[in-house]
Amino acid sequence: MQEDRESSARALIHDWNSEGGGRVPVALPELLDQTLRDGLQSPSVQTPSIAEQIELLHLMPLIGVSAVEVGLPAAGRQAAEQARRLVLEIESAGLPLEPLCAARTLEKDIAPILDIAESVGRPVVVSVFVGSSSIRHYAEGWEIGKLAAQAAKAVRFARDRGCQVMFVTEDTTRACPEHLAALYGAAIGAGAARICIADTTGHATPGGVRALVGFLRTVVARENPEVKIDWHGHQDRGLGVANALEALESGAHRVHGTALGVGERTGNAPLDQILVNLHLLGWFGAGFPQGLSSLGAYVAAASKALRMPIPSNYPVFGRDAFRTATGVHAAAILKARALGEDDLADRVYSAVPASLVGLTQQIEVGPMSGESNVRLWLAERGFASTPERIAVILERAKASDRVLSSGEILDALTGRSGEGVLSVPEPPAQREKIR
Repeated sequence: MQEDRESSARALIHDWNSEGGGRVPVALPELLDQTLRDGLQSPSVQTPSIAEQIELLHLMPLIGVSAVEVGLPAAGRQAAEQARRLVLEIESAGLPLEPLCAARTLEKDIAPILDIAESVGRPVVVSVFVGSSSIRHYAEGWEIGKLAAQAAKAVRFARDRGCQVMFVTEDTTRACPEHLAALYGAAIGAGAARICIADTTGHATPGGVRALVGFLRTVVARENPEVKIDWHGHQDRGLGVANALEALESGAHRVHGTALGVGERTGNAPLDQILVNLHLLGWFGAGFPQGLSSLGAYVAAASKALRMPIPSNYPVFGRDAFRTATGVHAAAILKARALGEDDLADRVYSAVPASLVGLTQQIEVGPMSGESNVRLWLAERGFASTPERIAVILERAKASDRVLSSGEILDALTGRSGEGVLSVPEPPAQREKIR
């Protein structure tokens, strides 16, 4: 019955997103979580304790994450030990996560990753990276031929010791085709299993993503069609989620993200928002849970571990994501509820149904509110909506410059009416009647 109601509500929505060809991913999307590596480059976060990082590891498979980057071991002894501890947890707990570690295309950077794999007794994917844009080459004094040879050598070094390699070009979205073909061609020829496009400065637009992924698909088809393509995006132009979805539509197999979009500068593509969109688009399969009931716990754990407060207007998990104090919006929700269709009420003024992530729509009362807001507020607390109560609350709300707290509404009623009626809820039969 609930499924029928949900289908009925969805049937009332004309989805223009499906117009124009109905493009879908070439394969079921894969997700790589970079919160515990790239995300920690944010100047505003605090490095979580090992216990907090392990908590996040255990939540990742529950939301559909299949791979996680756990550090850059060459950064120092502490970084290497942290990465080893996380790989050990993945192995000992039997978590369905593929661990990756980052390294420059240098044997001295790769060696600590190989040591971790040997000590834990399980393979670790080596994610080697090198700059690819001409602006970076000019600043660093690099020459493309030497970089390509160095990339091939690094890939072979890791492959010869039993570890798979993902080859990453930094600043891919500002690099010329010739340089990308040379670097990726060398890495694939040496045995890289994946290549990663990195929008390091958040430069790309969806059109640019489409062109770049399309170009690199031709490179892969020529060099080795078995190689998979990853997309790694940043938020500098606010296009992280849109670009990740475009990358999947254009042929990428896996996209990267971080919890709450944490990362250097304006951050990485927010993994939680990518997940919500994948579910709304229906782009998930056997590797994904059918719902996102665990996503809230993941976001809350990340916020606490990173000491990163969630902005009030943050999509889906911000305090205001499903709150409204506007009269017109509340009226639509009230009328939908009167029809007895919860899914309709959940979608009538929301593109993201709150129930998708285990939350509910919240009605507040403020200066932009109308009678419907007050009726819903009273009903949700088990009180009858009398004309006197509605008038008292609206008078106080219209004189306010913000949303009223529950305490302020109760004070207004008991103070004006003198009834003290809100200290005891209405009988259950009356509560049903007013709903």
